[in-house]
Formats: sequence, structure tokens, C-alpha cells
Amino acid sequence: MENILTPKQIVSELDRYIIGQHEAKVAVAIALRNRYRRSKLPEELREEITPKNIIMKGPTGVGKTEIARRLAKVVKAPFVKVEATKFTEVGYVGRDVESIIRDLVEVAIRLVKDEKFKEVLPKATEIAENKLVDILLPIRKNGSGTEDKSDEVLKEELRSELRAGHLDALTVEMEIRQQPRPMQIQVGNNPSDAVNIGNIFGQLMGGNRAPVKRRKITVKQAMETIIAQESEHMVDQDSIVQEALIRAEQDGVVFLDEIDKIAANANEAQQGHDVSREGVQRDILPIVEGSTVQTKYGSIRTDFILFIAAGAFHMSKMEDLIPELQGRFPIRVELDNLTKDDFVKILTEPDNAVIKQYKELLKVDGVTLTFTPEAINSIAGISFEQNESSENLGARRLHAVIEALLKDVLYEADDNVTKEITIDREYVENHLSTSLKERNLRKYII
Repeated sequence: MENILTPKQIVSELDRYIIGQHEAKVAVAIALRNRYRRSKLPEELREEITPKNIIMKGPTGVGKTEIARRLAKVVKAPFVKVEATKFTEVGYVGRDVESIIRDLVEVAIRLVKDEKFKEVLPKATEIAENKLVDILLPIRKNGSGTEDKSDEVLKEELRSELRAGHLDALTVEMEIRQQPRPMQIQVGNNPSDAVNIGNIFGQLMGGNRAPVKRRKITVKQAMETIIAQESEHMVDQDSIVQEALIRAEQDGVVFLDEIDKIAANANEAQQGHDVSREGVQRDILPIVEGSTVQTKYGSIRTDFILFIAAGAFHMSKMEDLIPELQGRFPIRVELDNLTKDDFVKILTEPDNAVIKQYKELLKVDGVTLTFTPEAINSIAGISFEQNESSENLGARRLHAVIEALLKDVLYEADDNVTKEITIDREYVENHLSTSLKERNLRKYII
């Protein structure tokens, strides 16, 4: 975690994609920065400091999941997002909660592997270029105008053309080591627990060398294949696994979404419907408290993994979670409902703003789309009213409204016809009033 951003920088990065919810952003940013601060302490003190887990409460569509999704891209730490509803109490059909940690280890391994591959990429690329130049040289020498050129001159010409991408579409024949299909057997209910028996028998027979086959592929494909194979040879797989286990253990972040779905409200508790839900909570508790989980790569402690939970808590309250689990999430953050002004900002300000997305989509078909400020204000107002008068979908309501608004434009767009379309207040009122009225009336028809 050497390049972890400061809390202000993390919040600034999240601001590029998420409108509002400053308190939630700050809480997450501080928690992540504390991971870095802890890593700089002496070992005896570092062992005493555990993460302060966070639980976020807020209606759907206000940014809980988006904060987690963007967080995964901001931090250079192993990160998994899971839905609490996917798990069942031990003994029932479904995934068990320890698979969360196994998934985290898999993510850590991919993360470390990608980093190691980037380190050896220049060397692997050089080897790939040399191999392809040797393959292409006889073909070039058979061409016209090369009689007076030495092999070294021709090789330099080929190397320059390779780097410029001029030979990407050329087909060459070369030997490729085929990776055998994995022969796996399932152990338990978790896909991550599958054992590759092909590897086991390969090792018993003195190695697991993949068969070599001659194939015709493009130069671009050949370059990618050789780079991948050479990178695999240069990187120590055992060191990747060891580093990944440490990274998952010390820097891992787990986002538990929809945690409110495993909490039972008072009515359900009286009717006895909360048995399985409470069972899932009690199964989650040990990994949040700190325990050792066995994976196919080795054991991993969960004591220092940061857990962030989130839920709408429409039908239940945070207090409906079992007390032991509540105590393991000391930082509570309540996200705000979105206002009309928030909708205006969501439509226009973020890097992935809704209007920007539709402009780029229609640009593919030669349509230049323009929205007037009055139209944007009207779209925001209609979306806000729809959330107030019917189900509150948060920012997701904007996508439904924009789709209804641009249905005709999206349908009639033709990449052979270039056109400019301006969406103004009148256009919004004409295209949305009828469809939204019909949708509202439908609620009252039995």
C-alpha cells in the first residue's frame, strides 16, 4: 500500500463519480488511510490495531454500491464485493461465508500477478520481438528489393514495423504450447474449492508440460501469446502466492452489500422467520471478528481485513442485526436522500454523467445530442417527483426517465444519416408527460 492516497485525495477521486454523500466518503477514506498508517508502525503495535469496520444505511440508488465499486478502482488493495443474500447458514444449500475470504485471496493473486507481469513486460516484449523477427525474416528475404540488404538491416526494419503495428494483420505459423483443459473435482459447495487433478497427476508423472501445436495466427496474436508465455517463465508463482496471502490478510477490503436482507424485523422474529437469517449473521461473525480461513493456497487470518457493510434497511433496522455483529461495525454512516439539485449534478457533473453516456452512445450513429439547461432541470424535477410519488429508486430513476425521453431518438438513429438534436424543455414535456401519466395511472388499476 505504498501509493495509498490521502483521505482528501480519496474523497476527491470519489467526487468524480458520486454526487454528495460526503460523510460516507470521508468515513471510507479515513478507514483506508488508517490501513496505510498502521502498516508503518512497529510490528508489536501493528498487531494491536484492528480496522474500524463501517456500516452504511441508505435507500437504494443513493451511492452505497457505487462508493464500493469506485473504491475498488481507487485503492491498490485486494477488494471483493459480495451480497449477503447469497449466503446461507452452514448445513443448507448455498455458499458458506468463508468463500468470501477465498474469493479475496483469488483477487489478491490476480492483483499481484498483474503487477509482476508489468515489471517483466519490457523484457518479455523484447524476447517476443526477437522471436517474431526470426520468424518473419525468411518471409521478408523472399520479397523483392531485399537482395542488397544484410540480415541485420532487415531485422531492424522488421523490428521497427512490429513496434509501429504495421505487421499486426500478417499471418504467421508458429509453435504454441497449448494449456490443457483443467480436470477439476469439486470439494464442498464452493467453486473456489475445486481441485485440479490434472496438475496433481502431472506433478506425479514428473512435470505438467503442455503439448505443443503448430498454428497459424496473426502477428498481433503471436506477440501477445509469446509475451504471456515468457512472463509466466520469468515470474515465480510461489512468491506471487505468498505475497498475495500477505496482501489479502493485511490490506484486504470486503464490501458486504444488502446486509439488511439478513436482519429480521420484530414481526418476523415473532413468527419465527428469522432463524436462517440469524444463522447467516452468526456465520459471518467469526470472519469479521477475526479467524483463520483455509484456502487452497494456504491459511489466512481475517483479523486485519476491513469490512464495509451496506443496506437500505427499509423493512428492518440496524438494531435488528444480532448485537455481536453490530458491535463489529463501530462506524455507522447514514446516506442522504437525493434532492432535485443532486439529480441535476448527477446528470451533468461526474465523469460518467448520465447525459454524457447517452451523448457518446448516439455519437456512434452520427447523432449530435444537445441538452439545454432548462431541459436538464425539467428531467431532474420529473425524476425527483417520480421518486416522491412512487418507489424511491434514487439515481436509478434518472436512467428510466432518460430512456423514456430518448426512446424515439435511440430507435430512429441511423449511422448513415448525420443529424443534430436539441433536447429542450418543450421536448421533455411533450415526450415524458404522456408516458409518465400512463405509468402513474397504472398503479391505481386493479
